[in-house]
Amino acid sequence: METKDVIFDLRTKNGLSQDELAEKVFVTRQAVSRWENGETVPNTDTLKLLSKLFGVSINTLLGEPRRLVCQCCGMPLEDALISREKDGTLNEDYCKWCYADGTYTYSDMDDLIDVCVKHMVGENFTEEQARAYMKEILPKLDYWKRYDELGDGGEFEAFKKQLIDEINALQIEGMPKLEKLNALVGSYVNLEYPLPSGTSAKFLDDRATYLGNQLEPEFGGDRCFGVLANMDFILICTYGCDGADPELVLYKKR
Repeated sequence: METKDVIFDLRTKNGLSQDELAEKVFVTRQAVSRWENGETVPNTDTLKLLSKLFGVSINTLLGEPRRLVCQCCGMPLEDALISREKDGTLNEDYCKWCYADGTYTYSDMDDLIDVCVKHMVGENFTEEQARAYMKEILPKLDYWKRYDELGDGGEFEAFKKQLIDEINALQIEGMPKLEKLNALVGSYVNLEYPLPSGTSAKFLDDRATYLGNQLEPEFGGDRCFGVLANMDFILICTYGCDGADPELVLYKKR
């Protein structure tokens, strides 16, 4: 699709008139009309406003002239997987797992490889092949090439260690010691928990990125412990296969 078609499609799908869209991105109705007629395209600042308004990348607004790839893990990027800055704008250089709210979530290449390999092993990759592939491509990506410039000097790793210590100090019965926290996107872990009132509730934001892990219980059985946390809370639950029948064990404000 061309930019003119993309803007028209997004505007109409969101139920906006040309006047309403113009007001939201601080231009005239005539400017919107010219975009949709293909006479002009929005300038860089206006593209950023449109991107934030519609929740799509600038690459999408321009008709996808580039193939977006996460510059930390190498994942091909679609709009739903692109990371966000603290102000909600999209950062087209990274996926939600590697960058969240202005923070890089990986400082150790080996840790990232361990996480990625688990999702790559299957019909197309053995574990050995997946690990070799990641070791080859990661050093070529911008984040790892510029790590000394982009890294935070270990601050985020220190925060994760603090969280791990806090979670282990809770001494949840049957839950083994937590050793590691990984980046997890809300939409993948936002389970719906039954409440005593008979209703149910979700506690996470589908678009946010959290830190968490899955742990096998010390006492065996077919249920796992799920651990999720961020700067504001710690959540611990149990669930069956593929997140079935979740039960909330603890929700604690930090």
